[in-house]
Amino acid sequence: MIVHEYKFRVKYPDTDQMGTMHHANYAKYYESARWELLRSIGVPYNSMEEAGVMCPVISMNFKFIKTTSYDELLTVKTRLKIIKGVRIWFTYKLYNEKDELINEAETELAFVGKHNWKPCAAPNFLLSAIAENSQLKLICK
Repeated sequence: MIVHEYKFRVKYPDTDQMGTMHHANYAKYYESARWELLRSIGVPYNSMEEAGVMCPVISMNFKFIKTTSYDELLTVKTRLKIIKGVRIWFTYKLYNEKDELINEAETELAFVGKHNWKPCAAPNFLLSAIAENSQLKLICK
């Protein structure tokens, strides 16, 4: 399993009239956390694009537990859950400054060709980096 921590502060324009971080912004912070996890194992996302592979999100699920507000320092604990065939799953746990869980999420992404958008295998360099950094179970079907 590969787990990575990503910290950020809630920006003022990311809050809503109720003074909390608007729900639409969770997706962008989780995307940043996901790519930082990959960067931490030596695979910046642009290296996959340069290899002709894109990773569109095909499913997102969120569980909102507590609210958060402007300027709060948050920590996302991102876990690369599994790779199965042409898909990859990540889970996220978002904590506030008091270390309280405020949100949980999961995303499912697909590996597709950059030019034809057809499903394709994960790049070998990504699979190698994952194998070197975890005991993640890879299911290549």
